[in-house]
Amino acid sequence: MALTGLFRKMFAKPRPDEGAVNLKGRSREGELPGQQEQAMGNQRIKFDLFIHDLKVPLAVIEAGILSILEREQKYGPLTDKQKRVLHRVLRNTKITKSLVNDAMEIGRANQGIIIKDRFRVSEFIEQALVEIFDLTDQRTAECIRDCTSLGILQKTLVEKGISLRIDEVLWKEQVNLDESKMRQILRNLLTNALKYRKERVEVKVERGGGALVITVSDDGQGIPQVYHKQIFECYFQMDMREQHCVRGHGLGLAGVSVLVEDMKGRLSLQSDEGKGATFVVEVPLS
Repeated sequence: MALTGLFRKMFAKPRPDEGAVNLKGRSREGELPGQQEQAMGNQRIKFDLFIHDLKVPLAVIEAGILSILEREQKYGPLTDKQKRVLHRVLRNTKITKSLVNDAMEIGRANQGIIIKDRFRVSEFIEQALVEIFDLTDQRTAECIRDCTSLGILQKTLVEKGISLRIDEVLWKEQVNLDESKMRQILRNLLTNALKYRKERVEVKVERGGGALVITVSDDGQGIPQVYHKQIFECYFQMDMREQHCVRGHGLGLAGVSVLVEDMKGRLSLQSDEGKGATFVVEVPLS
């Protein structure tokens, strides 16, 4: 079964009549409710093992490609065409690794697993940015890694059409949250904004009402009110004739919704057709 097919099966919302029980206490598939729960649990375990087992071969592929690209003295010179092909393979390997990590994180969220740790706000923001640009613009990714201050980072991002707004004090502050989930939330929201923007994206991080508030806005085509609920469903896509068709190969906004809910937070959308989109995430700090 394809990876995306497994995603759909594991994370899709059940239909209203799914798992319905008849008068004899059996489901429509002939299974008792307890048997159904056990079967779903077994399926979850199989899926987790499948996802976990993907990490090793992907790491081997990535290491092998990097070795060929960086050690020409050992493996022989490459033509420009060969380098382009290998960079394309490397980029798609990293995309697949990102999908695998997303699936594992959402699997943890579905099981109610939260791993809290103290980390600087700057750490998860910088890492999310590196992960995004590492797939499309390695030079910018390296610049972000090398940034020694908030001001330098903001200047680097402005050149890419991204405005980062955060107070210097909060930037250096430590918080006690699930760093992996926070990084994935920001990465998915920012990736979505970059995909549908016309020219600019704004990221704002602040404290508000005892929560860490992340706001990601773009100046794209916007999302009509009628789609505001469906937009958070797995693999939802609007009519292909729509200019602002929302589709992709990852869990995206549906994954963000799961992660935010798992941390007892709130996710809201402000958008309308032709007016861009603003996603706001509020995660309690205590």
